[in-house]
Order: sequence, then structure tokens, then C-alpha cells
Amino acid sequence: MTDPITRAGFVALIGEPNAGKSTLLNRMCGSRVSIVEPTAGVTRDRIAVQARLFNGVDERWVEVIDTGGVGIVDRDDLGPHVEEQVATAMAGADLILFLVDDLGWMDLSCQGSKFYKTPNIDKLASSGVRFTDAYSACVVCSPTRAAVLTGKYPARLMLTQWLPDGRWNPNGHKMRTGRFLRSLPLEERTLAENLREEGYATFHAGKWHLGGAPFSLPEHHGFDHNLGGDDHGAPGNYFHPFKGSWRVPTTKLRASKQAFEGGEKGDYLTDLLAEGTVKLIRENGKKKPFFLYFPFYAVHTPLQGKKEKIERYKQVPKEERQGHPTYAAMVESVDDAVGKVMGAVRELGMEKDTLVLFTSDNGGFAGATNHAPLRANKGSPYEGGIRVPLIITGAGVERKGATCDVPATSSDLYPTILEMAGLPRKPRQHLDGRSLVGALKGKGTLKIKPIFWHYPHYNQHPQSAPHSVIRNGSWKLMEFLETGKVELYDLAKDLGESKDLSKAKPEVTKELLARLHAWKKEVQAEPMLPNPLVQGTK
Repeated sequence: MTDPITRAGFVALIGEPNAGKSTLLNRMCGSRVSIVEPTAGVTRDRIAVQARLFNGVDERWVEVIDTGGVGIVDRDDLGPHVEEQVATAMAGADLILFLVDDLGWMDLSCQGSKFYKTPNIDKLASSGVRFTDAYSACVVCSPTRAAVLTGKYPARLMLTQWLPDGRWNPNGHKMRTGRFLRSLPLEERTLAENLREEGYATFHAGKWHLGGAPFSLPEHHGFDHNLGGDDHGAPGNYFHPFKGSWRVPTTKLRASKQAFEGGEKGDYLTDLLAEGTVKLIRENGKKKPFFLYFPFYAVHTPLQGKKEKIERYKQVPKEERQGHPTYAAMVESVDDAVGKVMGAVRELGMEKDTLVLFTSDNGGFAGATNHAPLRANKGSPYEGGIRVPLIITGAGVERKGATCDVPATSSDLYPTILEMAGLPRKPRQHLDGRSLVGALKGKGTLKIKPIFWHYPHYNQHPQSAPHSVIRNGSWKLMEFLETGKVELYDLAKDLGESKDLSKAKPEVTKELLARLHAWKKEVQAEPMLPNPLVQGTK
């Protein structure tokens, strides 16, 4: 027995003024959702609603979009505005989301680095908006990726640890690690699924790390094409044939992995993924709008770069280096890949119609790069572990070369993309995300709202510990779950988090801690419980 309810994308009602578009919409919806008047041109803005189509056997739901009439000109000069809305309904913007793995906040020239060479990414920043206070949804990778695709906090998803396992020393920690899902649940409706339903071609290229076969690969979550995405968090090798092994933390057994099948001797994974992506874009052309999600494996370990690039960075005196020469070479290869993809977009004449987002999944790896003035690195709740680059440019972005210091996080990308593409937002899906469009438009503003983190786990990264965190305005409070210790920082005055103000500001500490606990209750955050295997715990 098949499901009688199916989805059928969207329908845009387009025609001359007073042709009956709004009347038809109201009949389809069974209610007066669109204004109907004898005077032409009453409908000026897009109205998008769900409508039921029933032929006596099958029931289908479509998104019906009522547009202003083509050719409207009135004394308020609203004609061009309405024409723009019509165009948006007929053809959405192409969308590209670059997500770099383990790229730190200071690891781009446009972020202030004098060591790393990133001209192509810098070009994105100079043509759009760079968010100075952007954050990853988690201190490690898989939860952030889940937040990007669902618009929800990892704690709400119960996907708070990197996959497939995060237990490093179950017999040696006072607390048991919080439970977490081993894959992105199929019941979650991803950004890719929504865009595909709106008529988009959907491409995934690179690191998935949200589960594997048989039911949690990119193709199971809305992507038409998948290049190199599986359950692995790192490639076996960045050079052909891209094979390696991984040691399971609990058993110490080794499991083989291969990030990509294909290529030939000498091929570098970052280059190959970029070339495959360009091929997909060219094959699609302008046949339909596309959504490209390009989550790089780089610059995650193993540290492996192209020899000629490494040698150039080795020429820089050690005292002037921000990071390891091999890591710098990997950053440059990521920049080259961004350049290849954007070059293809320009050659096809699609640059002005393409929205581009660039960010990272967490802070940089300790020992590979330095985030000064930020404290700590990947795996830590201090700023170096969670503050990341975020750049948005292209179609619809009116501010050029601007910055925004309002805090933003990974969950915000989902509703931002929908709104910038002219598509209805899905507030019941992206529950924790808020649109950043106000910062991208010439006259827009963003209100400050609290951002939350919850990580009930251990990991091996320096200055890491199980934690819950809230940032509200310039205040940031951290609660360490094993010890109960609380720390408070004023980031406006102390970006390096050197002075704990929890004792000096008890009223602020109390208020933020209460808000943090209320949020954890709301999202049903997984607790940490005492470990019965460790003496002295209850």
C-alpha cells in the first residue's frame, strides 16, 4: 500500500493584473488568503501557502505562490518591485555553501592572517558580508554539520558528538558520556530536501560524517548527487588512492576507510572534489537552479599538502609562521578549490544569480594553527574552539565588503538560505535558526539573541571538557559538567577570555545560568550521569 499523500513542489501563479490569480489561489486553499478587488494591482507582494489537490484518488500538497501581475505600474512606482517578486517566484537563486573542516577563525587573510594565502575567499568577503562573531554549533564536526542541514541545535537533535563514537576512556572519567545518535535521523527534513522539492538540483561534494549505509548517506537526506560523502570523518589519505585506517577508541581495533573512489596516481583529494563539482555545475547549466553543499575534508588531519605549496611556506621564518607549513598548504588548496568553483559559475554567466556562503565546522586543530588572540582550539568551549569564519555574498546581498558583529551560528544558515532564495521559511523545521537577511540588505538590522551549546562528552583536544554554554550580547557563561564550575567573560573587553568574572558579577552569572538551564530543559538536552565504574562517584 502506497502513501496516498505526496508532495508536488510549488506552483507560481503568473499573469496580467486582474487576471484572476488571487481568486484561483483562494479557491485552491479554500479560504480568503489573498485580497481580491476589482481594481488591478492589489496583489503586490508574493503570498505563499499550502494547497491541497485531490483528483478523487490521490491527494497532493503544493506550495502555491500568488504574485503581483506582470507589467504593474502605479503612482507608487511599485512596478519594478512586483516584477522582481515575479522573477523570484519563477526562478530561485543558485546556492553554494562551502563548509571547511577545522578551519580556524584567524586562518584567512580577510580575517587578519598574514601567513595564510586565501585570495579567492578574500574576494568573497570583499563582495559581501563577513560576520566577525560567527560560531559553529559545536566544538567538533558532526553536530555542526547536523545543525547546518536542519537549522536545529545539536542538543535538540540529540546529535552532540562526532560520529561514530566519542568514548575515549569510559573507565577513567567521573561522568558517563551523554547518549547521542549515530546518524542524522531520517525524520529530520533537511535544507537539501526542501530545496529539491522547490525544483533545485542538489549536489553534495566532500565530507558527510552524519552516518553511512544503508540509510543515512547524502542521497537519503535530499541530495541528487554525492561525491565522496560517507560515514568517515577524515580521508584515509589526501592523495590517490585515498585509503587509510582508523582506530576505534574503545576496542583499539583498526577499521579501513577510503574517502573517494576514482582518480589516478598523484591526484589530490581537494582538487578532485572541486573538479567533480565543476563538472556537475556545467552539466546542470541553467536547466534548473542548483544547491551545492561543499563540505571539505580539508583541513582536517592527516596533515598532507601538495609538495610545492609546502615548500613555499617553509621559506617563511619560523617566528613569522602562524601555523604548520603543511597546514598552510592545505588552506591554500581549499582556496584554490573555491576559486575553481566560482570560476565555473562566472564562466556560465551565473555569478550575479548565485548566493555563496562560506564557513567552518569548528575551530582549528591545536598544533596545526594558532588562533591568537582567541583562547584554545578545536574541542574546547573557549572562543578558539567555536568562533569561526562566516562570509555571505552574491545574489541578493546588498552590502559589499561589510562586516556584522551580531553573533550568528550554524543553525542560522538554513532559514537565511531559504529567505535569500525567495522561498518560504519553515519555522517548524529550522526551530533554532534565525534568518541573517537583515545583515545582508542595505537597511536591515539583526537583533541580538542568545546562542547556546551543550556538549556532554569528553575528547582528547586541549582545554576540552564537558560543557554547556550561553552567549548573550557580549556576555559568555560556561558551565563545566563534570566539576560544576562556572566561568563568565565579557567578550567585548576580554576576547582572549583571560579574566573570569563569575564572582565579580554574581547577578549576571545567576541570570545567564538560569537561562542556560531553562534552554536545556526546553530542548531536552541529554544529561551526564555519574560513572559507576569510577570510585567516589554516586
